[in-house]
Amino acid sequence: MPETARPVPFRGGGFRPVTKRGAGVVVFALLLAFVEWGTRAGWITSLTLPRPSDVAATLIDLARSGLLWTHLAPSLSRLLVGSALGISMGIGVGVLIGLFSYVRAGLIPLVAALFPIPKIALLPLFVIWFGIDEGSKYALIALGTFTPTVVATYGAVDNVDRTLVRMGQSFGLSWLSIVRKIVLPGALPGILSGLRVSIAIGIILLVAAEMLGAEYGIGAYILQAGSLYDLERLFAGVVILSTLGVLTSWAIGRLEARLLRWRV
Repeated sequence: MPETARPVPFRGGGFRPVTKRGAGVVVFALLLAFVEWGTRAGWITSLTLPRPSDVAATLIDLARSGLLWTHLAPSLSRLLVGSALGISMGIGVGVLIGLFSYVRAGLIPLVAALFPIPKIALLPLFVIWFGIDEGSKYALIALGTFTPTVVATYGAVDNVDRTLVRMGQSFGLSWLSIVRKIVLPGALPGILSGLRVSIAIGIILLVAAEMLGAEYGIGAYILQAGSLYDLERLFAGVVILSTLGVLTSWAIGRLEARLLRWRV
């Protein structure tokens, strides 16, 4: 008798990531439970790490007193304005570098010179140029997000499949149509991935700028807590920054899901 044919499992998934809901929450919960247990058992000293429950109580007190929003609102404003300026200019310049040879030849050396400079080292110069108020902070965050966005954008444009471009040319599409319908959609995944790095750098520079010259802000709050060796307040500020980073990453992920529906 002929053998019964067995179905062959499908193996053409293309390494597409599968969402595992709740896995990250479980990891965070286990880590916090481990630290809580270690601090209560006494083999993690309170001079090294505070209890997560004490940090949570500090956050609740911050929210109830209104100090949370007092420090969070100016930080969000600085991050939003500075990142919007830097990212928008970075995407524009990166696209131009990717499309035009003369722009590439003229600007890539400049970007390569600016990229490795620690941007926080330029804050005294920005204070001289823009003053001690918000202008210097906006400029620092804008420059810090500008350079990685430029690099990610022109790299994404360079990685667009040139076969698709040639196909568009063969069908008689205009240069503008090829850019709008082939190059930009093809570069969009790389641009959005670069935004994660740019915004993370923006948050780092935000904290540094607020530590050096701000009365209110998460960076100023952390600096005050550190000067008093108040670990509960210090870690509360770190938790706020970490939450801000998670929320921005989630927002970019939702943007990717909306704009990249065509990608299978």
